[in-house]
Amino acid sequence: MRIPSNCEFTRITPSAFSYHRLKSYVSDCRAVLLPSFGGPHVLQLRSHVPVPPLKPHDVLVRARAVSVNPLDTRMRAGYGRSIFEPLLPLILGRDVSGEVSAVGDKVRSVSVGEQVFGALHPTAVRGTYSDYAILSEEEVTPKPDSLTHVEASAIPFAALTAWRALKSTARISEGQRILVVGGGGAVGLSAVQLAVAAGCSVATTCGSQSVDRLLAAGADQAVDYVAEDVELAIKGKFDAVLDTIGVPETERMGINFLKRGGHYMTLQGEAASLSDRYGLTIGLPAATAVLLKKQLLYRFSHGIEYSWTYMRADLDGLIEIRKLCEAGKMKIPVYKTFPITQVKEAHEAKDKKLIPGKVVLELD
Repeated sequence: MRIPSNCEFTRITPSAFSYHRLKSYVSDCRAVLLPSFGGPHVLQLRSHVPVPPLKPHDVLVRARAVSVNPLDTRMRAGYGRSIFEPLLPLILGRDVSGEVSAVGDKVRSVSVGEQVFGALHPTAVRGTYSDYAILSEEEVTPKPDSLTHVEASAIPFAALTAWRALKSTARISEGQRILVVGGGGAVGLSAVQLAVAAGCSVATTCGSQSVDRLLAAGADQAVDYVAEDVELAIKGKFDAVLDTIGVPETERMGINFLKRGGHYMTLQGEAASLSDRYGLTIGLPAATAVLLKKQLLYRFSHGIEYSWTYMRADLDGLIEIRKLCEAGKMKIPVYKTFPITQVKEAHEAKDKKLIPGKVVLELD
């Protein structure tokens, strides 16, 4: 089916609108498929990928920009293969910014023609590297007018990951001290901005290139982990530690920085890696056992709570993130954009660490 232009969307009659609330305008579109795991060369841009009919709570978004997250490059290389391999081919991508093209019959939060941004959950099979992305109404909200589609697409997945850790798990509040280990990445920067907006005192570790940006974002202290001894440079105890690095050394350090009753949260949970190594039947129970053992160990030895954290759809969180964006208190810089036709080059640049920050794919 031919894809209608934006101007055609605006001419839909009321009767046609009622009909199109229930189904997609398009039956197929361009999308980047992952038919097998491997390097950037395995990614395939195809022209006639089916667009499924919308479910009652679905929103069809005409994508204008989608960001490249570390999860995308890891999944492409085989991370989570125990879950995703039987479901190949996949469409990668979590973030999206664009316009609403159609909605399911029970959607009330957004309307056709509205500019929105949002993010899919980590295990979504049909991602956002596509002209048309399908998200639930819990995963999208109106885009801040002050942001372009490119700027907006860089924010939701990273910010919601930080939100889940700090707001849903640690339940941070004004006056608390927060430590972000690895503040230079998108999740770390989001966490710093969320904690500052909540009235917390924030310290963070990062590379030298990120120190000034994190101080400008409101961190009280940004320690270059290469040039300084972090454990000597940072003083006092913290109410919560978000560890975006998640190696044994940062885990040990983060836990020792916590007050009793504090929360340690790491992005590097072991559920996917253990399942990939041993299969779902053994891997998931093994991961549960590892997590429970650490939770009990640290609760009794240090009096703290230990969590593996990950992004989850949270409309209330996304709305608050949008408000912070509108107030100029949340922004993730985009270092480079690529057209969707150069998705292989974008992934290669991230794999080779040629670009230090966010990369966004633009869809014309």
